[in-house]
Amino acid sequence: MRQAVRVAGDTAKPGEVGDLPRAIGGPATRALTGAGITTLAQVAALTDAELLAMHGVGPKAVRVLREALA
Repeated sequence: MRQAVRVAGDTAKPGEVGDLPRAIGGPATRALTGAGITTLAQVAALTDAELLAMHGVGPKAVRVLREALA
């Protein structure tokens, strides 16, 4: 199952995964889906530090995700 998520994460496109916003960009979308995160509800359970620790998720993506959750 983990391998299937990783493969899906490699090809994920912004705006096409769950309810993740398109504005977070491709690298952040792939990083999140690669970690099995496909919804804003899952993002809400993570701290900013945990998000930023993912390769491909930067400050802009975190800001966009937090705005989408507000």
